[in-house]
Amino acid sequence: MYDSILVATDGSEAAATAVDHAVALADRFDAALFGVAVVDERTDYDTGIVDPGEARQHLEERAAGWLTDLETRAREDGIEAETAVRSGVPHEEILAYADEVGADPIVVGSRGRSSFKGALLGSTVDRVVRTTARSVLVVGGGEDADRTADDPTRGADGERT
Repeated sequence: MYDSILVATDGSEAAATAVDHAVALADRFDAALFGVAVVDERTDYDTGIVDPGEARQHLEERAAGWLTDLETRAREDGIEAETAVRSGVPHEEILAYADEVGADPIVVGSRGRSSFKGALLGSTVDRVVRTTARSVLVVGGGEDADRTADDPTRGADGERT
């Protein structure tokens, strides 16, 4: 059913749950697994306080750390993941990377690191869902998601979806 799966991560709890789902799908369908973390270029810094180069380097290192966690999690299930840190507008970079690797579906967490920022700028997840023809699996965080992470074809009630 799936040959190539992309999971986007921002290091949030919901993203960690999305990684678990993506790994389970890759295992179940013997699919290639790709991961992406995007450094949002729209973030503004007060250059009198923070050096933009240092701030960008910090953001890239943090994103690389999230991808290292993804690779480690996948390896626990015997799956190799190819990952990339991208810079730009998150939903655009996620979709561009999905195009590059031919991923279907795209797996994302339902909430990112900043719900306030998401309310102001529009949700990355919402924009991914609205602007792609690819399948998108939106994974929530919390107890119900934890119970079903090992079997992504079962809903929160345990029934097969």
